[in-house]
Amino acid sequence: MTVLEDRIAMAESDNTITLDEMFERLEKMPVPEGYKVEVVEGTVFMSPQRDTHWEIIADFYDQLRTKYPRKRVKSDVRIDYPGHLNGFAADVTVIAENAGRTEGGHWRCEDVEFVAEVISKGTAANDYGPKKTAYAKAEVPVFVIADPYRGECVVHTHPRDGKYAVEVKADFGEELDLTDTVVGLVLKTDEFPRD
Repeated sequence: MTVLEDRIAMAESDNTITLDEMFERLEKMPVPEGYKVEVVEGTVFMSPQRDTHWEIIADFYDQLRTKYPRKRVKSDVRIDYPGHLNGFAADVTVIAENAGRTEGGHWRCEDVEFVAEVISKGTAANDYGPKKTAYAKAEVPVFVIADPYRGECVVHTHPRDGKYAVEVKADFGEELDLTDTVVGLVLKTDEFPRD
């Protein structure tokens, strides 16, 4: 190895940062109130919580609470997913009944049964792209994308080989029939607002 190669290798090894280190640094930063912070493929995203966004999240939460106890339904809680530096804070997450935690105290992605993401203009590509891939790799049984700009939900089920085998679209106002999934509920979207 040449001196230059050695210096490059040292610089690269010195710049390696873990997801925990990234979040520790983020916690020390002055993040504006009402902003959600997450790391997708090593990039930090901060997005404001809009009223439309919150109304859809609250509607999902209320409907899921008819079946699940409060301690199993989460919102904006960090869970690390497969892939390069993926620490997501999903809009709505349902954790399995006997879910475990990592050594760092975070919920394990293997114990996630349901995720809903509500699209924001600035981060839509993440939800439809790398986050969807990470959820499939983690074998999250049900992943729903609610898109207030299109006025539709996209339900992804049957994760297999890092992809979702089934994708069903439903316009706002139509029901999301999840009775044949681990969720076992029909979710209504008739009160989901549009942007």
